[in-house]
Amino acid sequence: MTLRAATIALIAIAACASGAQAQGRPSTTAMTCAAASSFVASRGAVVIGTGGDTYERVVTNQSFCQHGQETKPLFSPTRDNGACMIGYYCFDPTRDRF
Repeated sequence: MTLRAATIALIAIAACASGAQAQGRPSTTAMTCAAASSFVASRGAVVIGTGGDTYERVVTNQSFCQHGQETKPLFSPTRDNGACMIGYYCFDPTRDRF
């Protein structure tokens, strides 16, 4: 094996072993309502799946939002509740949220 081939092989192995591989996102649909709200509360702010390929950034209070943003309750389907309040989402009150 040439030095060039060995270098390329080592780089490929290092890339595969790095922590940059995709990680799964927790989903509310796999949790109970209590578990989903507890998950958010224990982290303060988290990006969580809300069903299918959709996701949302959920916070426990306004301190996790940017300056000028406000919070609204976020309801998401869970394993035991079709509309569980899991926390809040941040929004800019000067813009409409569709």
